[in-house]
Amino acid sequence: MKITLITVVYNAEKHLQDCIESVLGQNYPDIEYIVVDGNSTDGTYEIAKKYKDRLAVLISEPDRGMYDALNKGIALATGEVIGILNADDMLADVNVISEVAAVFLRQHVDALYGDLNYVAQEDTAKIQRKWRSAPSKPRDLAFGWMPAHPTLYVKAAIFNKFGAYKLDYGSAADYELMLRYLYQHRISTAYLPKLMVSMRNGGMSNQSTKNRYAAMLNDYKALKGNKVPLPMVALFLKKVRKIKQFF
Repeated sequence: MKITLITVVYNAEKHLQDCIESVLGQNYPDIEYIVVDGNSTDGTYEIAKKYKDRLAVLISEPDRGMYDALNKGIALATGEVIGILNADDMLADVNVISEVAAVFLRQHVDALYGDLNYVAQEDTAKIQRKWRSAPSKPRDLAFGWMPAHPTLYVKAAIFNKFGAYKLDYGSAADYELMLRYLYQHRISTAYLPKLMVSMRNGGMSNQSTKNRYAAMLNDYKALKGNKVPLPMVALFLKKVRKIKQFF
């Protein structure tokens, strides 16, 4: 089973090498790794080019943001399963993709997800939050539950059937996609009880009060767009659920 991993990047020279090497260091033999650079103005592309011979695809061109770049990568993917790894993040150990493949081969599901640690920007050994998921049902999303997007692996056929990321949801495009797949279309999922990703703290939706407010509005729009009942309740519970990540 070929598994495609996609990293999209813009001006992230500081951490990109850690991300790439965490993928290239996997012990699974059939990985297609695609890196999509948004025409960075720092040394990002030069870092990526050092690994060009080990990447399936490396492109650098202007885009309309992270999710447009992800859609480019998805369109280029030839793997049966597609996963995302952000440029600031790392796969937690060398066995992640092997265990992902084993679940898909054993359970024949449409998607899987696992666990994630938020780590400090400079000292990635310092864990600041822990996102621990669990087996779920579609109705759980109506009560504020969601999987950690960086741990989500989805069969390519699902992207082809239900579409990729929608660009009119801002930073909530990943949340909208998960609602669309897991809640609206009821795709089958499995929970892999494993730490899959170390994610550096400080995403684009948390950079300012203005960004956090815009993210909340887009979350609400995603809930409404996917016909989740009582979207304000789901939105409130989504925030409440994050509290336990700190303990």
